[in-house]
Amino acid sequence: MADVKSDIEMVTTTADIEHSPPELVGAQEADEKRLHHNGGTLERYISFISAINFGFILQCSWEATALTFQFALSNGGPAAIVYGSVFAAVGTTTVVLSLAEIASIDPAVGAQYRWSAKYAPKWNEFFGLMQGWITVFAWICTCTSSPAILSNVVAGLAVFNFPDYVPERWHLTLVMWAFTILPFIANFWFRRLLSPLEAIGAVLHVLFFFITIITLAVLAKRSTADYVFNTLTHDVSGWTDPVVAWGIGLLTVTFPISGFDGVLHMSDEVKQAKIRVPRSMVAAVVMNSTMSCAFVICLLFTIGDVEKVAGSPTGLPVIEVFYEATGSKGATNLFIIVFAIVLLIAFFNVFASVSRLVWAFSRDNGLPFSSFFGKLSQVNTRLKMPLNALSLVGICTLLLALINIGSATAFNAFISIVALGLYVSYILPILFFFLRRLSKNKPIYGPFRLGAWGIPLNLFALCYIIFIVIWTPFPTALPVTRDTMNYAGPIMGAIIIGGLIDWVCSGRKRFQVPIPREAGLVDH
Repeated sequence: MADVKSDIEMVTTTADIEHSPPELVGAQEADEKRLHHNGGTLERYISFISAINFGFILQCSWEATALTFQFALSNGGPAAIVYGSVFAAVGTTTVVLSLAEIASIDPAVGAQYRWSAKYAPKWNEFFGLMQGWITVFAWICTCTSSPAILSNVVAGLAVFNFPDYVPERWHLTLVMWAFTILPFIANFWFRRLLSPLEAIGAVLHVLFFFITIITLAVLAKRSTADYVFNTLTHDVSGWTDPVVAWGIGLLTVTFPISGFDGVLHMSDEVKQAKIRVPRSMVAAVVMNSTMSCAFVICLLFTIGDVEKVAGSPTGLPVIEVFYEATGSKGATNLFIIVFAIVLLIAFFNVFASVSRLVWAFSRDNGLPFSSFFGKLSQVNTRLKMPLNALSLVGICTLLLALINIGSATAFNAFISIVALGLYVSYILPILFFFLRRLSKNKPIYGPFRLGAWGIPLNLFALCYIIFIVIWTPFPTALPVTRDTMNYAGPIMGAIIIGGLIDWVCSGRKRFQVPIPREAGLVDH
C-alpha cells in the first residue's frame, strides 16, 4: 500500500479546493471539517478512464433495452421504440448537461439532496431532506431491479433450453439473492476489482454491440421500413389513444439511459472530481444513447415474426429474435449470457454507488440511526469503504426480493418506482439552480459551464422530466386490475409522506444542510 499512497488524493486535501473560486474555499474547508468529524472521508483513487467506464457500464443501455423491449411492443410498438429512443437521447442529454454543470461546482456524493439544500430559495433543510429520501429510495429500488432482470434472464434461458421447466416465484427470489450476495461480497475488494471489471465490461459492452448488429443484419429476416418507422401500436394493451400508447411505450427506452448520476455518488473517490465527474456523466449518456438508438433500429429491422417474438414462452422476446436469426440454441445462449454478464458488472457499480449515497446521507444525519450508518468508525480503515451503509443496501435488496415470493405484483410495484424516482430526483436541483441563474445572486460556476445555453437547456430538461414523470405512473394495460395496476405513483406518494413524517418528528432537528447556502453565491 505504501507505494500507491502518493497516487491517492484525500478528500480533505486541497486538490479540488485549489480549483475553486476564492469565495468558496472557506465554506468548502469548513464543510470538509464537519464531514470528516461526522462520517469520515474516502480516498480518491478513480482515474478519468475508470470514471468514464463506471458510468458507461452502469447504464448498459442497449443490453437493458434488449431484455425489456417487449413492454413497448404492445404500447406504441416500433414508433415508440425508434422515435422514443431519439427523443429520450435528446431529452436525457439536456438533463445530464444541466446536472453536470452543477456537479462541476459541487461534485458531492449526496449530489441531488446536497444541491437541493444548497440552491433552494428557502426551506433549505426541508428540501434537502425530502430530496434525500426520494433519491435514496429510488436508488435502493434500482439496486433491486438489477438482480430482478438477471433472474428473468436465468428463468428465460432455463425455459428456452428446458421447455418443461416452470419457474416458480421462489426460484426467482433465490436467483435474485445469489446475484445480490455476489456483488455485495465483491464490493469489499471493489478498489482492486474496479480496473479489471471495468475493462471486461467495457470490452463486452462495445464488442458485442457490433457482433450483435452484424449477426442480426446478416442472418435475420428483414422487416420493412414501413413497419419500423410508421407502425404505431395502440390496439393491443387496451389503450386505444395513440398518444397514450406512445407515451407509455416511451418508458421502455427511457429507463435504460437514466441512472447517469451513479458516478456522482462516487465523487469522493474520483481524482479531480470537478472536471472528471461532469465529463464522465455526459460521455456515458451520449455513448449509451447512440448505441441504444442504433440497436433498436437494427432490432426492429430484424425482429422476424413479431407475433411469435411477442408471445415467446421464455418471457424474453430477445431470445426468440436471436434464435430465429441464428437457428442455433448455442449461439442464442451465448448472446444472452453475455448480456447478463454486462448487466452483472453494471450491478457491481450500482451497488457501490448506492452504498456511498446511503453513507453520505447518513453522514449528514438524513437517515434515522445515522450514527450507525455514517460515522467515521463505519468507514473501514483497511478496505476504505462505508461498510455499514453497504450492508444496509444489501439487506434492503434481499428483503425486497422476498416480496416476490408472496406477490409478484407487489414486488413489481417497487421495481416500477425506479424510473419515476430517478427522474423526480433530477427535478429540484435543476429547478433551483435555474431559478438561481435568473436571480441577482448568481451561482459561482465550475470548470464545466453551459454559458448562454444554460437557460434553454435547463428549461428543456425540466419540460422533458415532467413529460416522463407524467407517463410513468400509467398502467401498461387496460382494464386496470389488481395485477395490472401501476403502483409507482402510490409508492412515490408514500415516500413523500414518509419523508414529511420524518421531517415533523425528528428530521428538522436532525438533518444538517451539507453546504452553507452562501457558499455557492456571489452578489452582483
